[in-house]
Amino acid sequence: MPASNTRSRPEWTPDDGFKGTLVGRVWSPSAGPGGGPCVVALRKDGVFDLSGTVATMSGLLEMEDPVGLVRSTAGRRLCGVSDLSAEDSPDSIHLLAPCDLQVIKAAGVTFAASMLERVIEEQTRGDPARAETVRRWVMKQLGGSLASIKPGTAKARELKELLISQGVWSQYLEVGIGPDAEIFTKAPVLSAVGFGAEVGIHPSSKWNNPEPEVVLAVNSRGCVLGAALGNDINLRDFEGRSALLLGKAKDNNASCAIGPFIRLFDQSFTLDDLYRLTVLLEVRGVDGFVLRDQSSLAHISRDPLDLVRQTSGEYHQYPDGFMLFLGTLFAPTKDRDEPGGGFTHHQGDEVCIANDRLGKLINTVNRCDHIRPWTFGLSQLMANLAARGLLGVAKEE
Repeated sequence: MPASNTRSRPEWTPDDGFKGTLVGRVWSPSAGPGGGPCVVALRKDGVFDLSGTVATMSGLLEMEDPVGLVRSTAGRRLCGVSDLSAEDSPDSIHLLAPCDLQVIKAAGVTFAASMLERVIEEQTRGDPARAETVRRWVMKQLGGSLASIKPGTAKARELKELLISQGVWSQYLEVGIGPDAEIFTKAPVLSAVGFGAEVGIHPSSKWNNPEPEVVLAVNSRGCVLGAALGNDINLRDFEGRSALLLGKAKDNNASCAIGPFIRLFDQSFTLDDLYRLTVLLEVRGVDGFVLRDQSSLAHISRDPLDLVRQTSGEYHQYPDGFMLFLGTLFAPTKDRDEPGGGFTHHQGDEVCIANDRLGKLINTVNRCDHIRPWTFGLSQLMANLAARGLLGVAKEE
């Protein structure tokens, strides 16, 4: 959670402070009647509202030079960075998910280790008690590792034929080592929650986990302009029962978190740096349970730019851009409640997803039917911007 005002730099900011170009969205109670969302620049000397120049994050990323615009626009100071509230109350100024009109997309099965866990979910039909036995059996059949297999290559096709002959072929292996990536819509436009908000687990799920990921910010032209952290929460038992339950496993109230900001690519943070990012995860339960793990993009099976190309282009367009979750190496197997039961969330878990360049995304787990319902959709956003005289505001300075 954000530190008190006595600290100049809250813990959720990057290790290099404000050297990068950090943009986000905050809810400001003073933005029009009843408050509203503002596109902001996060700087050493405060949080600056850019809404007078660009009303939406999507609009900012469509600009010819977003970094230049952010640096040349003074904006209106809303508060100090440390003054942002840790609570997502409409009466406090707090961080929102740093995207608005963009479609929220996700790539699945992009790491060999997590691909194996998807196969296990399928083989066990979502039963965590059988997972360890099946895990050993599948690893034996696969020869110990899939990490060296590049998707879509001749070697991958040979492995596919071998696995089919052994009776262990899976739809997850198809997207894991086949030519076509799994790309799905994670959540509706505007439904993602931000730093400090509660994240939701379906009350019927008994086997679930966070998925710490890097999220790319991509404009309508397919240009990758920056990155954020994300939590692509997954219900392992639902998806394990049937891949046709993917929508229910992935898209529930508050099951998608992005933040705390988007770091735009500039001299301090480049696309080359993206390939070297390691995402750290820590889960702390009210029961004293602690889980720590990490996911490194150095081990990703598919090039992130190829995932962008498979998401958007000649066959599919996103006029307002999109946010793309890149998948995760993380697949928790540490037992929590009983031997052989693996990991699952408890209510009250604090989930911290961190990277030294992208800060920390911190959220608390609750049942999705106990979290405040999502009500601020596209019609509400348009009405809010119209009441503030901001519709059509998007100009280069």
